[in-house]
Amino acid sequence: MATNQPADYKLTEQDDSKAAQKQSFWLLCAALVLTKLGDLLASPKIVLTWLLGSVGASPALISMLVPIRESGSMIPQIAIGAWVNRFVHRKGLWQLGALIQGLAVLGMMLALWRLTGNAAGYTVLALLVLFSLARALCSVTIKDIQGKVIIKQQRGRLSGYAASLAGALTFIISLLFFMDATSISTGAYLWLLLTAGLLWLMAGLLFFTLREPAGECRPPGNNKFSAIKNAWQLLNQDRRFRHFVLSRALLMGSALSAPFILLLAQNRQAETSTFALFLLASSLASSLSASIWGLMADQSSRRVMLLGGVLAALSCMAVWLAELQLNDAPVWLYALFYLSLSIAHEGVRIGRQTYLVNMAGGVKRTDYVSVSNTVIGTLLLLIGGITAFVASMSVPAVVLFLGLMGLAGSWSTWRMAET
Repeated sequence: MATNQPADYKLTEQDDSKAAQKQSFWLLCAALVLTKLGDLLASPKIVLTWLLGSVGASPALISMLVPIRESGSMIPQIAIGAWVNRFVHRKGLWQLGALIQGLAVLGMMLALWRLTGNAAGYTVLALLVLFSLARALCSVTIKDIQGKVIIKQQRGRLSGYAASLAGALTFIISLLFFMDATSISTGAYLWLLLTAGLLWLMAGLLFFTLREPAGECRPPGNNKFSAIKNAWQLLNQDRRFRHFVLSRALLMGSALSAPFILLLAQNRQAETSTFALFLLASSLASSLSASIWGLMADQSSRRVMLLGGVLAALSCMAVWLAELQLNDAPVWLYALFYLSLSIAHEGVRIGRQTYLVNMAGGVKRTDYVSVSNTVIGTLLLLIGGITAFVASMSVPAVVLFLGLMGLAGSWSTWRMAET
């Protein structure tokens, strides 16, 4: 049954004081810090790849980590969003997703502890599918929860503060790895996964204290194709939303190019210190830039997307030029490019998240999140296949291709309307 509650959290004289807003802000921030830190500690791009390699899993299985993690958490969101729209409260659904993600990561830790070779690889991939589905549920619900309990002028800084704090904590851990890179054992990485799993469980428990007002809901569709039909109508009829999805798709290079830069560095120096250096660069980017991007996004999320896209494109171009002109480029130079790219990706990510939350409220916000993520997840598989084919011939060419995509995405973002 639909309620008459407004889409966003409208303050009342009794319940919605500035103190209540502040409490909701920092409670959500704490929960997001826990989950973002868990994301960094269980990163498929670095940690899971390293662990599967250490237990002897085949490269073919390892290459599936990032596509499953990214696309698996996006493509199902149309169906998940249609189901979520039946509920006036979404807090419990987010907690369910956090619980499943935590248990899935703990299962990966146990598999990597007890299994070896492809047995470990297949088990981790299966658990990663479960993890991704739960992540999709959290992604759909958290945007609506933020829209209800966080005022528009603070949504960007919420994401920025959470990412900065998580990045700072990861930077400290990365620094320890870098200082003692030669003696790091597989057991240390298993502890990272154990910690990550517990962090998701803690975030779910913390959410019990959040006060979420009732929102809008939508009765189930008359047939199983209603969600797909609604998604098509939204893309076909909502010009502003369609433009946003196009811009976001073209800016995917800020995420997809990162593994290729690491690969180019590994080709020059395949040592544990290289891994630690890139982990440092990734965490440093979040800790230094996320809060700044978040504050800027509260002024103009479109501008943040634009600046992030331009910086990402320039970073890719710089890598391509280094490969073209420098035969003996040092590893630290690639780490510097990776730092610049990671800073840019934070801007693209925070800008698009804030823009999307600000576009609408209620069930329409949930529609925007689920439809856009499903479309982007599908395109990720397509672009991933193209980049894999190009990479078989030339890795620098892939970086150039993604950089050109970023330039096109920046131009498209420049033409977007403000929210």
